[in-house]
Amino acid sequence: MEKDKERVITNKETGGDQALDLTLRPKILEEYIGQEKVKENLRIAIEAARKRGEPIEHVLLYGAPGLGKTTLAHILANELGTNIRITSGPAIEKSGDLAAILTNLAEGDILFIDEIHRLNKTIEEILYPAMEDYALDIIIGKGPSARTLRIDLPRFTIIGATTKMSLLSAPLRDRFGMVYHLNYYEHDDIERIVNRSARILSIGIDDLSAREIARRSRRTPRVANRLLKRTRDYCDVRGNGTINPEHCRDAFEMLDVDELGLDWIDRKILELIIDKFKGGPVGLNTIAAATGEDMATVEDVYEPYLMQLGFLDRSPRGRLATDLAYEHLGKQKNKNQQNTLV
Repeated sequence: MEKDKERVITNKETGGDQALDLTLRPKILEEYIGQEKVKENLRIAIEAARKRGEPIEHVLLYGAPGLGKTTLAHILANELGTNIRITSGPAIEKSGDLAAILTNLAEGDILFIDEIHRLNKTIEEILYPAMEDYALDIIIGKGPSARTLRIDLPRFTIIGATTKMSLLSAPLRDRFGMVYHLNYYEHDDIERIVNRSARILSIGIDDLSAREIARRSRRTPRVANRLLKRTRDYCDVRGNGTINPEHCRDAFEMLDVDELGLDWIDRKILELIIDKFKGGPVGLNTIAAATGEDMATVEDVYEPYLMQLGFLDRSPRGRLATDLAYEHLGKQKNKNQQNTLV
């Protein structure tokens, strides 16, 4: 595969996303579009915490990258009028790192831990009493002379975010009072997000163009904002700066993103299964070897959206391309192709 070719529709954060996210990030729940059930539950939790004068319970947010977990953490801090400290699971390598973070928190502060499933077990053990009893147990010395020192902590809230709920240990997961799953967005909500982002960035855009961007965004706000930015750049150079349907479609053709949000890698995987392996079934390791990607990347990054669209099926024998995939790629199914689930 073309390793050096940028994948514009990836839902993982890229180098240019950070500054864009800071500009477009909603500050309060009222500005946050979509995830209505999660918002309503958080709204009640915030109001209850305000009335009692207490921090809210620890919150765990899980879902695919780019759906707004970090944004919700910042919104909670803004709504409660508290400070937020941001770190990630891999960044906390030693117990001293965690102790330094926790002892510097003030009453009611929020500690946001991204990729919380990547915390090592030693750090988790220290975190348990901190979450339950607001206390930090530190072992001083070694051997027979070792003793435990307990440090009281201010009442704070941990907001954990993970893309892989299954990798989170049960003891850690059970210590979160509120656990919410962020779903992929509806197309109408993505269209509203595109229009809101365009207003903030002072981009001229019509409803049809906003709809075209939303259709290709893979139901993910981060992808929608990135596509809006790339389309704006194209229209600034090839047009008059205003996004219209014609320039919008030309930009997507140049970016190699089709009307369903599939890019060259997605189509390459489907074409590989259809053309080289007669529609499947074909094993994951074979797909990975043929595309030059590792198995985890194929399974976690490329396959989920193809399965959402109904273009890919999984069976005990391997992956199969569906009739919808043949139709989308304009290919005819050979009668000899055994594309059946086993």
